[in-house]
Amino acid sequence: MSSTNVIVVIGVGGMGQAVARRQGAGSSLLLADFDEKLLESVADDLRGQGHSVVTRAVDVSSRASVAALADAAAELGPVAQVVHTAGLSPVQAPAKAILAVDLLGTALVLEEFGRVIAPGGAGVMIASMAGYMVPPAALGADLEQALAHTPADDLLDLPFLDADRLGAQGAYPLAKYANRLRVQAASHDWGRRGARVNSVSPGVISTPMGRQELAGDSGAQMRAMVEASGTGRVGTPDDIAAAAAFLLGPGATFITGNDLLVDGGVVAALRSGRLTPGG
Repeated sequence: MSSTNVIVVIGVGGMGQAVARRQGAGSSLLLADFDEKLLESVADDLRGQGHSVVTRAVDVSSRASVAALADAAAELGPVAQVVHTAGLSPVQAPAKAILAVDLLGTALVLEEFGRVIAPGGAGVMIASMAGYMVPPAALGADLEQALAHTPADDLLDLPFLDADRLGAQGAYPLAKYANRLRVQAASHDWGRRGARVNSVSPGVISTPMGRQELAGDSGAQMRAMVEASGTGRVGTPDDIAAAAAFLLGPGATFITGNDLLVDGGVVAALRSGRLTPGG
């Protein structure tokens, strides 16, 4: 095992690439993704920029796959940072896949990397501003507790997580809301290892996924959100990388179990009444 710190980035789309570029210098970068062709392309690009990169295919909806990734990371050296960006949106996948990747996947990453994260290490899970569109009162305390604390292997068996009933448009915000709850719950176990974990909730970001959503059925509503926001612009992957860097860095050592909303002011526009749900 090397003494060089290991930075793990799961999901090498636009946000994952930006995080890897920003965080990877001087460390061993372990990049993981389901799409092996994309994974190798991104790795080659980063190696060309001078980064030390190892790759591993992963299916975040499989405990065995995530556990193997965590073990591989620990074999490389002290696991200093873990950033989990992998996810599916309603325009990309049906509800069942969204729940498996966005909800179960995050729960598995929190559990498996919670056993290998190094003392002083930190993690960031990518959630979404969509999670803020779920009123807590719509779930109630019992369902919140179930989302937060049900063992990952039993999570998708919860009766209210019925993919057919929820549909993709219902599954996505619920999964992202649950991501924040899982991070809050996991922060205690990570803290026992001397590590921290937080989440970032991006707004409309110009990534391949974000551009697909803007071109899809909900595109008009998303553009209305951007126009009503305080910044009036679409976010960039670098905006998210900067937020992740703060939460991973020395300026955030007293922050854990929390969520950083990086949405350009969309949720503020909703809460203030400037923007009504549905545009």
